Amino acid sequence: MAEDLRGLRIERGAAPQGGSGRGWKWILLGVLLLVLAGAGWALLSRLTAAPEVTTVRVQAQRAGGAGAGAVVLNATGYIVAAHKIQVASKVVGKVAWIGVEKGDKVKAGQVIVRLEDDEYRAQLQQARGQLAALQAKLEELERGSRPEEIDAARAQVEQAKADFDNARVQLERIRQLAAEKVMSKSALDDAQARYDAAAARVNNLEKNYELVRIGPRREAIEAMRGQVEAARGAVAFAETQLANTLIRAPVTGTILERGVEKGEFVTTSFVGERGAKGYVVTLADLNDLRVELDISQNDFAKLKPRQRGVITVDAWPGVEWEGVLDEIAPEANRQKAAVQVKVKVLNPDERLRPEMNAAVAFLSDEPAAAAAPGKPVVFVPPAAVRNDRVYMVLNGKIVERAVRTSGLTPLGLRVEDGLIGGEDVVLNPAAELKDGMKVKVKQP
Repeated sequence: MAEDLRGLRIERGAAPQGGSGRGWKWILLGVLLLVLAGAGWALLSRLTAAPEVTTVRVQAQRAGGAGAGAVVLNATGYIVAAHKIQVASKVVGKVAWIGVEKGDKVKAGQVIVRLEDDEYRAQLQQARGQLAALQAKLEELERGSRPEEIDAARAQVEQAKADFDNARVQLERIRQLAAEKVMSKSALDDAQARYDAAAARVNNLEKNYELVRIGPRREAIEAMRGQVEAARGAVAFAETQLANTLIRAPVTGTILERGVEKGEFVTTSFVGERGAKGYVVTLADLNDLRVELDISQNDFAKLKPRQRGVITVDAWPGVEWEGVLDEIAPEANRQKAAVQVKVKVLNPDERLRPEMNAAVAFLSDEPAAAAAPGKPVVFVPPAAVRNDRVYMVLNGKIVERAVRTSGLTPLGLRVEDGLIGGEDVVLNPAAELKDGMKVKVKQP
């Protein structure tokens, strides 16, 4: 066929002949055969390629280790801080300085953010001025009238009395003249009016003199004292507002999130998506951690308050922490058909972080049966066992081996027979894995 294909020629100048259609059929047939050959080669390469697998090293420990405890329940969840605090501001303002970064450790009372305080200082100055004015007024009322004021009031009374005596004399004289028909009746009326006015003025100034001599009323003094106390409260409030521009850490802990930057506005009211910030940092005490778990209602009866447990995390395989069941939710979750519990980490360290995946193996009060003296205890991940068999990788090939397990522990399935420790076993073995099959190990 190849020679026929090479012999094919297109005579551009010649007129088409009746046999040219057969040549095109040979060309199409050749192309189809090439496509089929390529597809077959690709399929054969895929079928004969060594599958990739993920392996894990089998652990072995001496009897009496952490794996010897009896496990009544295994559960997975997340590490959370016992008390996670979003530190907010008590006053509104623009951030002038922020002194922490994510991950920094802070102490209780340490200043972490400072807001601009010009307005609050001005308000404090105004409040102090009003207090000083009211205090001076109160002192004036408490001291009463000055001697000079009393003397002035007395002098006014004496002058009014002199005017009154003069008006009385004038009235008597005009009355006599009017009786003799020397003065008119209108002149007598004017004299009488001046006399009455002088008498009223004397009476008014005498009472005023008595008020000046006695001093302010007690009620007026008490009212002024109330105004002074209100002014003192305004000063204290202004001082508190100014102090609140320094935002301090409420507890000793670690900064989990920094929520603001210099120049951003902080508010105490409603916070929009792109508006002012409602909090400045989030912090928690990472020495007080919990593992939050959702326990199925079917397994809930296996637990009790203060039950011991062994905590492990994916980030640190083979490392264990001690825990105790510290909190049980008072109600179940209807959607999840579970009850939330929290296990307190008794010996936390810097390797644990909030939101890490964690597993807790709850232990019974009775210890599990111990292994024979001197015999190593072998553990394998549950995901590596399929139908009581494991698939080891040796020299790039699968070695199938039957195993006998005795129960699940915090370190995995306990293997009584079939492994000695140190083997590389396949995790989640596929159904097509067979003894002697070539495989390729995925690199981590």
